[in-house]
Amino acid sequence: MTLAISSQAKAMQAKGIDVVDFGVGEPDFDTPAHIKEAAIKAINDGYTKYTPTPGSLELRQAIARKLKNDNQLDYDAADICVSCGAKHSLFNVILALCSEGEEVLIPSPYWLSYPEMVKAAGAESAYLPTDEANTFKISPRQLDDAITPLTKLLILNSPSNPTGSVYTGEELKELARVIVERKIHVLSDEIYETLVYDGVRHVSIGSLGPDIKARTITVNGFSKSYAMTGWRLGYAAGPRDVMKAAIQLQSHSTSNPCSISQKAGLAALAGDQSCVADMTAEFNRRRILIVKGLRAIRGVSCVEPKGAFYALPNVSSFFGKTIAGKKIANSMDFAQVCLDQAKIAVVPGNAFGDSRFIRLSYATSPANIQEGLNRLAKLLS
Repeated sequence: MTLAISSQAKAMQAKGIDVVDFGVGEPDFDTPAHIKEAAIKAINDGYTKYTPTPGSLELRQAIARKLKNDNQLDYDAADICVSCGAKHSLFNVILALCSEGEEVLIPSPYWLSYPEMVKAAGAESAYLPTDEANTFKISPRQLDDAITPLTKLLILNSPSNPTGSVYTGEELKELARVIVERKIHVLSDEIYETLVYDGVRHVSIGSLGPDIKARTITVNGFSKSYAMTGWRLGYAAGPRDVMKAAIQLQSHSTSNPCSISQKAGLAALAGDQSCVADMTAEFNRRRILIVKGLRAIRGVSCVEPKGAFYALPNVSSFFGKTIAGKKIANSMDFAQVCLDQAKIAVVPGNAFGDSRFIRLSYATSPANIQEGLNRLAKLLS
């Protein structure tokens, strides 16, 4: 659904229609120069052949150092698989771990690809609903109650797409206790790790002790932190047996990730990190702008996101009402009328498992954000 709305918006833009696009979640910054230069050098040096299936040893060693220094996670290169984006890493792990007849727990609202990956593995998704009252976080009791003999895996995304919620270290400790006691695995999607605000600190659940580390697979990548979405480079780190299976799967699907992207990823990890801090600071300014603007619109409520670059306002107060001649039954109707009447592209909450909400990405310029907010306010007035 995210791409469907985006494609409609792009088709309108191609016709010269001025559309403010809050749709696809992609940094609007260019990849930093030193990363691009490393890729150009790789091409000129002829680094254009196959690498080992899980990525080059030097990149996996650099990722191991990053995980130890930034996340307090101690892994060997053999415990790491580099893939064609963090999405590919997630897919590998879910297929390696989950089989027909097993169950995967997914907090809702969720990133829309999780259930489809579970379906591809032949397993079933079970959802743990969250809302504004608990800032879109599951509780230990909720998790414990949801686990059945069929449960194999919990997918945890912090910072979260689409909610922007970030679990604290104490909250993760309580979830880890349940995971260890009930003997399930946790897939920790940490792709938005660096995009946290208001003094919030990202904590990797696998760092909270040897017992939880043995049940955790951590997934991360380069797309959000370094504005490298098109380079398709991500990685997973976890227990040796799980990662061995993931590597075997990858050997029969894509083989290695792009050799040139691997050199770019190496430069990203080894280089100056001020580019990450600068992008995060700019996203924070946009976050403040969009949340303030959404909260100023009567009938709209919005929890302040603490991470990632999405706002998830609740627009359910408009359901049952007529806007610009269209009866609004759900967030899909709401998103369509926003695009048709106000030329704003937003993503309906149906895509994330909760129709009360719409998602707006603030990975766009402050001028676009303000213009979009003005149009939304006028439409809903």
